[in-house]
Amino acid sequence: MFGNHFTSFRKISFIEGISYMILLFIAMPLKYFADLPVFVKVVGMAHGALFVLFLVYLFLAARENNWNIKFNALAFVASLVPFGTFYLETRLKQMVPVTNEN
Repeated sequence: MFGNHFTSFRKISFIEGISYMILLFIAMPLKYFADLPVFVKVVGMAHGALFVLFLVYLFLAARENNWNIKFNALAFVASLVPFGTFYLETRLKQMVPVTNEN
């Protein structure tokens, strides 16, 4: 039922969420409180690339698994909200049959 794009989407979603947390809670405070803007530049670039991958794999996984527009919108909004991708991961985990969880 679930193909490679689903698994890749789950992994990229999780990594994108971590990069967002690093950007918000480490790089941004370093920029404003320690006058170290280079961390925002580096982490922001990595997060941006991961966000693009997130969108690509959301499209591929949605097409592969016939997800409805409501779920796609939820996934997209989750990527914009801090900790949202971790909520999305719980939803994705519920979609996977127990026999596929290894």
